[in-house]
Amino acid sequence: MRVLEHPDVEEIRLEAVLHALSDPMRLEVVRFLATTENGAACSEIDLAVSKSTGTHHYRVLREAGVINQVYQGTSKINSLRRADLDELFPGLLDSVVSAATRRPRR
Repeated sequence: MRVLEHPDVEEIRLEAVLHALSDPMRLEVVRFLATTENGAACSEIDLAVSKSTGTHHYRVLREAGVINQVYQGTSKINSLRRADLDELFPGLLDSVVSAATRRPRR
């Protein structure tokens, strides 16, 4: 089974999280994942970018510690690292999701 690298909780840095959240496509991923309980495959999240660009966005989110990705067959299942982010930066994720939900989608 292939395993993807994720930062440990103590390695998650605010500046990396804020950078990851600064892109509209990555915000769309976070907004979508905030509405799911069991995560979602990349193909379930409709991004208006090429597959390779989408892969880049998911990698930035994962390496910043915003999402968790695990292989399930040939799909990557994505979920928010809500507990970790809420512990490190209380209220940040809720504020970001709320703001992203209020803004018009592209």
